[in-house]
Amino acid sequence: MNRLRVGLGALLLMLFAALAWQVQGWRYGRQLAQLAQAQADAEAARLLAERGQRRAVEQRLEESETRHFKELDDAQQSQARLRDRLATADLRLSVLVERGAVCSAVPATAGASGVDHATVRAGLEPAHARRIIAITDEGDRGLIALRACQDYVRKLYAD
Repeated sequence: MNRLRVGLGALLLMLFAALAWQVQGWRYGRQLAQLAQAQADAEAARLLAERGQRRAVEQRLEESETRHFKELDDAQQSQARLRDRLATADLRLSVLVERGAVCSAVPATAGASGVDHATVRAGLEPAHARRIIAITDEGDRGLIALRACQDYVRKLYAD
């Protein structure tokens, strides 16, 4: 009987050890699963935050781009109106001429009061005026594009 008790005790001890081993394995597995879930949740939160930041930057860039295209369109319309006014002779460009300058094409006319201190202006030929308007148009477009690039870089590095 003694051997039977010792055998049963040993068997029970081995069963308890196996059960304890299995329970530890389950606990360890659950801890690993919880750790993996926590890491996955943290990564998902990080990705959502990055996506939100990217959307915010894209929205600000789109607003900036829309504003710059509107500025460009307004400048082009203004230049087109100016060209039309020059073409119809509704508007003439002129330049100031110094009093001491010798220019036979520009008559020195006195002001209404008869005093010769009024500014003298010389009208530009329409072809020259059109070239000047074209140059200023290119300059305006260049400045608008430069401002758009600067805003783009500022917005990218602001975040």
